[in-house]
Amino acid sequence: MTPDIDELLGRMSRRDKLDQLQIVWKQDLGEAAALARRGIGALFWPGNAADTNELQRVARGESPHRIPLLIGLDVVHGQRTTFPIPLAQAASFDPEIARRDAEVSAAEARGAGVTWTFSPMIDVSRDPRWGRVAEGFGEDPLVTARFGAAKVHGYQGDDLAAPTSIAATAKHFVGYGAAEGGRDYNTVDMSEQRLRNAYLPPFQAAVEAGAASVMAAFNTLSGVPMHANRRLLRDVLKDEWGFGGVVVGDAEGVVELARHGVAASPSDAIALALRAGVDIEMGGHVLGDDGEPFADADAVDDAVLDEAVRRVLRLKAALGLFEDPFVDAAAEPLAPTADTRAAARTAAERGAVLLSNGGDLLPLAAGTRRILLAGPYATSPDHLGAWVQHFAERAGTLEDAVRAEFPDADVTVLPGAGFTGADPALQQQVVEALPGHDVVVLALGEPSDLSGEAASRSDLRLPGDQEALVHAVADAGVPFVVVLENGRPLDLSGWFGRATAVLEAWHGGLEAPTAIARLLSGAASPGGRLPMAFPRSVGQVPEYDAHERTGRPATIGAQGPLSMTDWQLAGPGNVAEHFTSKYLDLDLGPLLPFGHGLSTTRFELTDLRIETPEIAAAEVLAGARIGVSLTVTNTGERDGDDVLLLFVRDEVASIAPAVRRLAGFERVTLPAGTSRTIRFELDRGSLGFWTNDPAGEHVVEPGAFTVSVSDGTTTLATGLTAR
Repeated sequence: MTPDIDELLGRMSRRDKLDQLQIVWKQDLGEAAALARRGIGALFWPGNAADTNELQRVARGESPHRIPLLIGLDVVHGQRTTFPIPLAQAASFDPEIARRDAEVSAAEARGAGVTWTFSPMIDVSRDPRWGRVAEGFGEDPLVTARFGAAKVHGYQGDDLAAPTSIAATAKHFVGYGAAEGGRDYNTVDMSEQRLRNAYLPPFQAAVEAGAASVMAAFNTLSGVPMHANRRLLRDVLKDEWGFGGVVVGDAEGVVELARHGVAASPSDAIALALRAGVDIEMGGHVLGDDGEPFADADAVDDAVLDEAVRRVLRLKAALGLFEDPFVDAAAEPLAPTADTRAAARTAAERGAVLLSNGGDLLPLAAGTRRILLAGPYATSPDHLGAWVQHFAERAGTLEDAVRAEFPDADVTVLPGAGFTGADPALQQQVVEALPGHDVVVLALGEPSDLSGEAASRSDLRLPGDQEALVHAVADAGVPFVVVLENGRPLDLSGWFGRATAVLEAWHGGLEAPTAIARLLSGAASPGGRLPMAFPRSVGQVPEYDAHERTGRPATIGAQGPLSMTDWQLAGPGNVAEHFTSKYLDLDLGPLLPFGHGLSTTRFELTDLRIETPEIAAAEVLAGARIGVSLTVTNTGERDGDDVLLLFVRDEVASIAPAVRRLAGFERVTLPAGTSRTIRFELDRGSLGFWTNDPAGEHVVEPGAFTVSVSDGTTTLATGLTAR
């Protein structure tokens, strides 16, 4: 039976309360049981349902106040069934993919005794050097907000106490994705308006979606480490937004305040973090090895301590742990099912992005009989990506999937290149094998261990001698497909124009090989779009879509300022105009912009309409919505998916506005020859912005706006006036 939380608090000693405010890693079951017996608040998952039940039995039966445990685990994109990395999910522009991933993951994890995951990561990420872009949803605040909210709903369902739900954690609050130089854990410095307009919105969306917890970030923000940032943790998150859940410190992040130089000792750091608004510390440092508190008795007010413990106990109550903390160990999910595999395969297919398709090479012709498959990903089983459970089901190989998808074809497989080192003989083998083959497929990419946490890269090119393989095949003059598996945007500029077709498959999870083979054959249709720009050079980053306008924009020849539809026209002629914002040695814009992606069919956009082309700014600020509609038609011969992106450009504002801002998106599946009318809504979030006022002021200013809808191939635009 769930106790009265305040009554329980009244019976707890100060040490009992501090015990509840830490998450401890212990691999040894005996040591973990001793902690549970002492009354610790949370432990990491011991590895199976039976051991988890034993820990809960000890906590409920032998600890001083019979308080159940929170059992944590990083269930990021799969437990037993691994879905594509979150960045690949964002490329689907279909939040249902993220919701379904979280739903499957939650059911598998809760069935094993896990009650708390440290996901989703909703850091806006505009620097692909940062390895953790793989774990997030890309460069855009709106995409990140919608996918993050979908993951929260998937993890938590309608009832946290349900046997298929786990508590979600929105991380990392806040600014972690803006680390200087793309170096993990590095410092962050930004204006209030950028913080409010780009980095905070996904977290507010997660809070509104009911996220049970929020995790503090490792970074400093404008000089203040986030684990000690009272203004943001208390004033904004808890007070302004009304967040009633648990604020959790990241691994060792609390005691690392001493390394940041804002605390003199671990005890100082713990007290500072608790006062700032952290509720529970990850690492087990609140109490020392002797069981005595590190934090001095007077360092943290009783009211602050009680608030933190109350939040932790309420989460346990919401999870139903006081009622029943146990799971059926005999029913623990130990392997994927046919349904979860199908969900993972659908996710991998919908997240794939067709980057180029010269001569309509994809899908491969029905009569394809001889396939040459080369590259390190031809035989590698490394498809799961970063943040994968060591016990998760392993993926197969692309070789096996291609043979299964093309049963009548003769498939030749050669290594061609490696992820490391250089061996020209491997490329020569491929060149010599080319004659007589109908098509060449090069399976290239970046190994999973080169992305994720602590995996920043200064060179975004394909590792090893993979580029040499592309050039060797291109020099032979044969059409070929490059399939990419990677965890971040890469620098493809050294070879992209030489490949006939390029398919971005990302680290696609358990079913990646099958999904790729189906995309090659046409059994599945690529319809994804890039959630992050692919740069022309690592020296260009960060290069992102919603950048602020400058007083000296670079131009394209004599055409005038670079517009939102002109990225593909950028050329070297811009260097003739000297005093403009550009690189002298680089074409304008990214190699492949945010939202780029092709289809194997054709679409037509028509009839863009704004229901209220003129409206009072005060009405929008008060909550009025403005409908925007258009018609999309599949004019091709194949069924397919189009992704419609709604953009707003504020023509004149009190702070320099962005070139354009994403205000909505919709993925549409259309059979050949059919049409559909799509309706969007603009609101105060679409037309307004936060000023630089530290107190936080969101405004909608009178003036002209340009509203456009683009699918990457066609753009329609019209005007809107706010009086």
